[in-house]
Amino acid sequence: MSPSPQNKPAPEVRNRGYLTAVLWVALLVLLAAPAFAGTPEEKGLAIATEADRRGDGYGDTSATMQMILRNRHGEESRREIRSKSLEVRTDGDKSMIVFDQPKDVAGTALLTFTHKSGDDDRWLYLPAVKRVKRIASSNKSGPFMGSEFAYEDLGSQEPEKYTYKHLRDETFDGKSAFVFERYPKDKDSGYTRQVIWMDQAEYRPLKIEYHDRKRSLLKTLTLADYNQYLGKYWRPGKLDMVNHQTGKSTTLLFRDYKFRNGFKDRDFDQSSLQSAR
Repeated sequence: MSPSPQNKPAPEVRNRGYLTAVLWVALLVLLAAPAFAGTPEEKGLAIATEADRRGDGYGDTSATMQMILRNRHGEESRREIRSKSLEVRTDGDKSMIVFDQPKDVAGTALLTFTHKSGDDDRWLYLPAVKRVKRIASSNKSGPFMGSEFAYEDLGSQEPEKYTYKHLRDETFDGKSAFVFERYPKDKDSGYTRQVIWMDQAEYRPLKIEYHDRKRSLLKTLTLADYNQYLGKYWRPGKLDMVNHQTGKSTTLLFRDYKFRNGFKDRDFDQSSLQSAR
């Protein structure tokens, strides 16, 4: 039996319903997408802020890794390392790195407290002398344990510590990427600027170029082999840092990522450095 004309919605009612649905979809899309402001500086800050927001709420994490050091002739040495970190919602994160192998560095541990503003705190435990040494902020550009990673490369990279400028969008390794610069606010930084390629889909850093105090290209970090954890958090499986001025390089291979370990502040104090072995 055909519906009577009286039961059919009028054309203008049907159109209003369709337009309402379209408007709701458009609104949801706008709410889901980061709001990029107009200037290159504002857009760069918005990208960095969105990337940081997507990492919020992880709680804590641990991992093991292998560090591969290469000299300019390609000769390699390897180290086995454990790492753990604790999210601090009102400040930068806390992290600890402990060396397990080889024997001559076993038990060496680095504790880092990053901060949203001001100097980060760093302590290095040296088992050979059985003491904890504080790393001065003026030394943060120095190499960590003979690697191509500086002390300031380690720990969380808080957005508040930089100013930004969006440069362009381009494809990197088959992925659409934002390309933007960040400039350290800290006068003790070893860098004048860093150029970052950021995956547009998941806001994962893909490549970072580091320029030294003479404004020359110093190092390039490439991040690869990402996996997602807890349905939200992306972590790289491989980091390659190449020093263009010395010909040396360092690779970090990560494995056994674990989240929500139940770490507490007491797991990241200076006394825990000496018992980390």
